[in-house]
Amino acid sequence: MAGLAPKLPITQDSGDGYALLKTMRAAIKQNFKMLILTVPGERVMDPAYGVGMKTYLFGQFDQSTYGDIDLRIREQTKKYMPFVKIQRVSFDAADQDMNRLSVSIKYSIPRIGTTDLLQFTI
Repeated sequence: MAGLAPKLPITQDSGDGYALLKTMRAAIKQNFKMLILTVPGERVMDPAYGVGMKTYLFGQFDQSTYGDIDLRIREQTKKYMPFVKIQRVSFDAADQDMNRLSVSIKYSIPRIGTTDLLQFTI
């Protein structure tokens, strides 16, 4: 069966050879996650691409930092994935002493009529 994109990380699949994303929702979610995790300057031919969540890893987690991250996510999404509408970005610094920050992004994709949640920890 045909797919829209390879599923990352690339793994072998008995049916298609490699695991593939077969829905638009899954492909958009994967691309959104890559936008959030890519460090600016890391993507060839587009040094402005990416939020760079790893750059915040050892910083002080406070309201100012949360505001910076939220703004950066919204700006990058508007520029590179304008079809994604962010509804809420929330932070959980429960593991702040261990230098971990959990981020949840609730977003919608009006063109395909769906809402989803992207969660990750840095």
